[in-house]
Amino acid sequence: MKTILILITIIYNVRAYTVPPATLEAIYPRGLRVSVPDDGFSLFAFHGKLNEEMEGLEAGQWSRDITKPKNGKWYFRDRNAKLNIGDKIYFWTYVIRDGLGYRQDNGEWTVTEYVTEDGKPVDPNKLPPPTPTPTPTPTVNTPIYTPPVTRPVTQSSCTISPTVVRGLQHVCTGQLIFSDEFDKPNVRDLVNWEAEVRFPEEPDYPFNIYLSEDSLKMEDGALNIYPLLTEDKFREGILDESLDLSNTCTGTIGTRECNRTAWGAQILPPVYTGKVTTKNKFNFKFGKIEIRAKLPGGNWLIPELNLEPHDKVYGNARYESGLIRVAFAKGNPTYSKKLYGGAILSDTDPFRTYLMKEKIGIDSWNKDYHTYTLIWKPDGIDLLVDGEQYGSIPAGEGFYPSAREHAVPHAASWLKGSVMAPLDQMFYVSLGLRVGGIHDFADAPDKPWKNRGSKAMFDFWQAKNSWFPSWYQSQMKIDYVRIYSL
Repeated sequence: MKTILILITIIYNVRAYTVPPATLEAIYPRGLRVSVPDDGFSLFAFHGKLNEEMEGLEAGQWSRDITKPKNGKWYFRDRNAKLNIGDKIYFWTYVIRDGLGYRQDNGEWTVTEYVTEDGKPVDPNKLPPPTPTPTPTPTVNTPIYTPPVTRPVTQSSCTISPTVVRGLQHVCTGQLIFSDEFDKPNVRDLVNWEAEVRFPEEPDYPFNIYLSEDSLKMEDGALNIYPLLTEDKFREGILDESLDLSNTCTGTIGTRECNRTAWGAQILPPVYTGKVTTKNKFNFKFGKIEIRAKLPGGNWLIPELNLEPHDKVYGNARYESGLIRVAFAKGNPTYSKKLYGGAILSDTDPFRTYLMKEKIGIDSWNKDYHTYTLIWKPDGIDLLVDGEQYGSIPAGEGFYPSAREHAVPHAASWLKGSVMAPLDQMFYVSLGLRVGGIHDFADAPDKPWKNRGSKAMFDFWQAKNSWFPSWYQSQMKIDYVRIYSL
């Protein structure tokens, strides 16, 4: 009953929010200024036309996305606009607040006065009279030549995008629908995200706990995610005891996601890291996501720059409902030259990596920042890094035929969806850091655990001296996340 009430409250709040009304000002002698008070927005957009009604949600004569407020307000400014008394502006505004988009439609404003740059009214009696426009008189018998009118190429109307955003009826093509520049002083100020607190479980069983304290920090204008030792946070010997996260757990209460007890070689996860998601803030289907990040260095570390399914309509286990990796490079020096991106639709190989694309080309992906881009379309996925495309995953007739050839047991459930099934539902963004696990690293002589071993996590911990020294300055850094409609 409590969950239902919370859900009803969330839905009510989403629907009840009203965008603050915009203030429009005609600047003398030339200029248009539009402002709205800041209410925790991450974006403000203004679309308008002069003396001509808007045709729905078209882009208009003025079409601008603003990404930062100034002195408690969001401003749009056209310094070259020449406005006359009696002119009328038709407009609509759009904001992103707490990861959700909201519009104020059907705006109308008439120029009745001018103001100065500092907002003071201009005395109309002191304005110079308008200068009449001379009408040229052509010479008799001289043909009048009218040159063709050349106009800048602009978007004259809103083309509805195939992108779907939860909470919006529709969005326009090429629209910035979500952004976070991670320029806040503290992690708790990140209104678009919620931190995970839980023991991650199937299907990969990583060797870490997700805890927000200490592992998530805002530093140098970026979100930093650290891997830290569980014993350093709690006490020596905790790995052989119990740990109950139920008071703050974001997993399912009463399960191993929230409460663990060690027994024998089945110790508690020896590492804790951080993870944030937009699960309860922002969900979308199809779009272009850009993440500028510096991937983590250090043995057996795995970056999580992912899109995860919100409702898991095709199933909860074994990646039945899919996982989209925007970027992925293992921390070990022997692996760090290879960049991957794509989709995971099964927990085990060979189909686990069947839809992953690879790029090799630099010394290591954890030495510098790079911009990772994934374009998620109704008929496939494109992958880019620093503007260069390195992979494409066409949906073709769907993923079921190839999955059936690889004996994926749950593939038949995708037949009820589109050709992109299971990647045709609402997904959310997740940013995190993972350690080890039983699927991402193939067994090798230098690997301290076996994927099918009964003591995998214990063996990993016993080999601490072989991997912990490599974790010096091993955090993942995320500069920004931006998502655009198709």
